Amino acid sequence: MKLIIAYIQPHKLNDVKRSLYKAEVYKMSATNSLGCGQQKGYHESYRGVDVEVNLLKKVRLEIAVNDSFVEPTIQAIIRGAKTGQIGDGKIFVLDLPDCIRIRTEERGSSAIG
Repeated sequence: MKLIIAYIQPHKLNDVKRSLYKAEVYKMSATNSLGCGQQKGYHESYRGVDVEVNLLKKVRLEIAVNDSFVEPTIQAIIRGAKTGQIGDGKIFVLDLPDCIRIRTEERGSSAIG
């Protein structure tokens, strides 16, 4: 089992969800987050004062999958999020030692579904 964490542009969330649904990945968590990477932010003027904005809006997706769904999930996120520009995001894949479905107390792969 793996936990896939992806940071994507907020405006690409619907495209990523559509791509994941086509790959038969239906379960995910999405959280608004702030961050910066290679694009380093931008400058803007607010009431005549130059302000550096270096924490940009992102969406964090967390998806727990069984091993057979890891690569299809990664490819679906890339298809939905990729624009070819700096700031498209990052995907992290972590080992997931256990998963428990609270309602039924199932553990492991069967708890992910």
